Amino acid sequence: MIVTSDLHYNHPRSKPVADGIIDQINASDADVLLVIGDTAAWDGDAFERCLSSITFKGPKLLTSGNHELWTNGNDGPLIHPQLLPKRTRDLGWHWLEDDPFVCGDVAMVGSVGWYDYSFAQQQLGIPRRFYAAKVSPGAARRFSEFVHLFDATDDIAPAALEIIARWNDGRFVKLPMSDDAFLDGLLNKLHSQLEALRDKRVIAAIHHLPFRELLPPPKRPQWDFAKAYLGSEKIGQLLLKYPNLSHVYSGHSHFPAEAKVGHIHAIATGCGYHAKTIQTLELP
Repeated sequence: MIVTSDLHYNHPRSKPVADGIIDQINASDADVLLVIGDTAAWDGDAFERCLSSITFKGPKLLTSGNHELWTNGNDGPLIHPQLLPKRTRDLGWHWLEDDPFVCGDVAMVGSVGWYDYSFAQQQLGIPRRFYAAKVSPGAARRFSEFVHLFDATDDIAPAALEIIARWNDGRFVKLPMSDDAFLDGLLNKLHSQLEALRDKRVIAAIHHLPFRELLPPPKRPQWDFAKAYLGSEKIGQLLLKYPNLSHVYSGHSHFPAEAKVGHIHAIATGCGYHAKTIQTLELP
């Protein structure tokens, strides 16, 4: 099996690098291809152009990333549950989030995962309401739409007012529910799939990170603010309940990382705008 993620085909800096990795994929003699989200944003035809350019002969499995949910239109609430699965299947790909892929004694499950701010860096002193609004205190002061976030100020660290950052899911992802509710729904579905696969060896593909051990190291405060949106502890807690789950692959962070957490071998692909990788795993 070969694994990649974060092709970001609609991004002008990313597309040439993605084309290079797609050439490698098309030349591969692997049995299964797994792409873990952030193929392209929803709007436009980059999603079709990317997936259609992959002529890999074996089964092609896909999960969503957060960028597939980005839109300037009004169809946001329907993208993940209805429109994106259909768009994927129409291109001849296996939508892993609804249908686990089973090959003999091995099964693969997938999810976009999501975030609930459990990876927020406490030392930044940023209250939860700013994470929910996807804006740092320093940036929020610049926009009148966030004035309500300052109804109370005694819980904001002075240094947090110097952090200027926004997480663009707040502008382009249009969920009909909170981040917590979206994540819980996804994990309930994943839980049901894992329960049905207890007799298989399971490999999971989760776009967002399931474990703190995969987070990038400390950097500038703006980057550390973004860690709140890289994944959730809840994802890892669910996966660890299943001793038959051996590996979990993730994308999203654009930072390569690998860790053994309990019995699970966790890998973040490290694919980003400027660099792409292919991970390999031997299936029995």
